[in-house]
Amino acid sequence: MEETIAGTESAQISRQRGEALRETAVRYVEERHWDVFPGTWLVTAGGARLCSCGDPACPVPGAHPARPDWAGLATGSVTVAQRLWSLQPEASVLLPTGRSFDAIEVPETAGFLALARMRRMDLALGPVTCTPDRRMHFFVLPGAAAKVPGLVRALGWPPASLDLSTLGEGAYVAAPPTRVGSRGAVQWACRPTPANRWLPDAEELISPLAYACGRDR
Repeated sequence: MEETIAGTESAQISRQRGEALRETAVRYVEERHWDVFPGTWLVTAGGARLCSCGDPACPVPGAHPARPDWAGLATGSVTVAQRLWSLQPEASVLLPTGRSFDAIEVPETAGFLALARMRRMDLALGPVTCTPDRRMHFFVLPGAAAKVPGLVRALGWPPASLDLSTLGEGAYVAAPPTRVGSRGAVQWACRPTPANRWLPDAEELISPLAYACGRDR
């Protein structure tokens, strides 16, 4: 009897999570006009939570593209997004960069230091995610990937000396509430709101980000 109840509760939690993922993906399309696409998902095997890709050593279990043609699968249609997550409700929610936004990636410690500095400077911020791997992604206007190395260089830093990179065309970020294995879920450090619908240019944020990464070395 206990096994039946446990199995029923597990199925209910799984179903509720799938509904939440689908609703969230649709909301990103509807409210933010972001393209979305479903990625891999977590499966239970031998009591462990593994990636649906089948690789037991997957570095980002449940949080990467499920197929090589993912870029063509990304959609800005509410109807298509609903259909994609109806086919696989527990699929992770991934956002392609280089379309509606690029993302500047930094370590978590540097990211929170930069956030505090940006708020003191009263800079306009876009959404910011924080991953279970202790990385942060600052959403900025598209085109940042091409110019960030030059901006960093102009500040006096060799780009390769900082743990700072930019995700543009051909890359993606995992969006909340995507879970990464047993490490936890991607979360918002700065949530998408009507106030940050208009994204900052990379040039506006690069100085505090580079400074924080320099201190974090």
